[in-house]
Amino acid sequence: MTVVEEARELAERFVTPLGRRWAHVQQVAFKAVSVSEAVTDEKRDALVAAAWLHDVGYAPDINYTAFHPLDGARYLREQGWQAEIVNLVAHHSGARFEAAERGLTRELSEFPFEDSPVLDALVTADLTTGPGGEQMTYDERIAEILKRYPPDDPVHRTWVKAAPILKEAVRRTEERLARAQPK
Repeated sequence: MTVVEEARELAERFVTPLGRRWAHVQQVAFKAVSVSEAVTDEKRDALVAAAWLHDVGYAPDINYTAFHPLDGARYLREQGWQAEIVNLVAHHSGARFEAAERGLTRELSEFPFEDSPVLDALVTADLTTGPGGEQMTYDERIAEILKRYPPDDPVHRTWVKAAPILKEAVRRTEERLARAQPK
């Protein structure tokens, strides 16, 4: 079984019971495949596996801190997943900003942050997919998040700060994809 197949199987086990989040995860994984030309060939499996696994930390069995990137990464590390995949899950979609809002920066620092094309592509896949798997633009997705969470919620405060920075990750992915297209 490939790492992507293992990731899909684990995600299905943990995320299916969470309702529409499973539709989101499936579409993020499919989107990761579609943006995978923005990364090198040897990084594509890590990207797609991380896309499948990015929300496993929401599963009640492993959700200890109520901060899903940290909980998911800790679980995956304990299970022996590749460090690159674990770190992508830990830092997906601006987790460092939310960790600061929640007072969990030290805990998240257990996982090295690498600003890379792979992380940019994962951000793109996640933040252009709605909570129920809908295709959205980045701006639509951020507006949806800000509407869903009240202004005093750490998630809302996170996106007020993180949105312009992560928009650049999406832009970089789009530029890499454009360069990868045959002329």
